[in-house]
Amino acid sequence: MAKIERVYNVPLRKEWLKVPKYKRAKKAVAALREFLQKHMKSENVKLGPELNKIVWVHGIKNPPHHVKVTVIKQDDGRVDAELFGYKAKITQAKTKKSAVTKTKISETVKKADDKVEAKIDKSEEKNDSTSEAGKTSGTNSETVKQERTEPKAKKASKK
Repeated sequence: MAKIERVYNVPLRKEWLKVPKYKRAKKAVAALREFLQKHMKSENVKLGPELNKIVWVHGIKNPPHHVKVTVIKQDDGRVDAELFGYKAKITQAKTKKSAVTKTKISETVKKADDKVEAKIDKSEEKNDSTSEAGKTSGTNSETVKQERTEPKAKKASKK
């Protein structure tokens, strides 16, 4: 199956007039996405950066009345839309990059886990040495801590 490429002049005014002024650009983007989903028969619609800039160029309160876009439907069902006259950026490069970053993230997580385990081991060694030092000095802090944490029923059985 070959790529499908089309050019649309998308009307936005009818949609963004339905919402308050402070939501108009957001509604224009939503209307653009709905239009492309309907006409290209795909749920996966990606808008290009130049198209986004032109919708938001006058702020949130004053989007354009209509936008001319070039739309390309990929073989996998993804639809890329870009402002007419601009070339749509390929998003496949990002997926390869994200796979590389996922492996890097997993490596850093493993390293962090190893560091945490090493710190835990060191802290356990310190706790063991301090508890031994406490026993030799004659303090009774450990027994007091055990009495506080044990239920009352066990206390009665000890006495």
